[in-house]
Amino acid sequence: MLSREEYLAAWSRWHGGSDTTTPLVRGWLTLAHTLARPIAGLPPVVATAAGLAVAAAAVVPAAAGGTWLIVAGLLVGLSGLLDSLDGALAIGTGRASQRGYVLDSVVDRLTEVAYAGALWAAGAPGWLAVLFGAFCWLPDYVRARAGQAGVDRTGPISLWERPTRVLMAGFTLGGAGVVSGLEVAGVDGAVLTTTSGAAVGALLGAVATVQLGWWLRSELSGPGGG
Repeated sequence: MLSREEYLAAWSRWHGGSDTTTPLVRGWLTLAHTLARPIAGLPPVVATAAGLAVAAAAVVPAAAGGTWLIVAGLLVGLSGLLDSLDGALAIGTGRASQRGYVLDSVVDRLTEVAYAGALWAAGAPGWLAVLFGAFCWLPDYVRARAGQAGVDRTGPISLWERPTRVLMAGFTLGGAGVVSGLEVAGVDGAVLTTTSGAAVGALLGAVATVQLGWWLRSELSGPGGG
């Protein structure tokens, strides 16, 4: 198993030279690396599949409402941790591959669909949950398309990276469970919390997309095309 610093450097290389010095990214990756060390022999795909299953399972307690929303929030957090764990297992043990990288990216997008579904099931308006999910996808889609256009760098680290999405969805659902049953201006606290969390997430996603687009102006040249 690679040391933490070796793992961070390798993770950065696999992610287009992404910056790993920011506290949120470094802390998230360090936690994953620490948890991966005792189970270094586990196939990374097991953690990948488990992360997706746990994310999908979060929709059930989210739909149940009440204090079950706390369980939904915990499941979202666990799914995000499992997602980072598969990367730590793959990269940290030298088993990373292009196939695994693509699979992990696809599973990330599917888990974010589950997060949006859980927010909707917990009371957020459908259109807002869709917007939340769309802005989970859009920055990474833009990065992927830029990579196909020849941009070999990931670009700036925004406030809406994968760890933030997981934390936002998890804390929103968990917080909704804590205030469920309370009313604010005639609105159930759980509905108000999930709506607010989805709105903040969508706003952060929009800001991140604009930030990424602004950076890409200097990376891409020539007329647009399709």
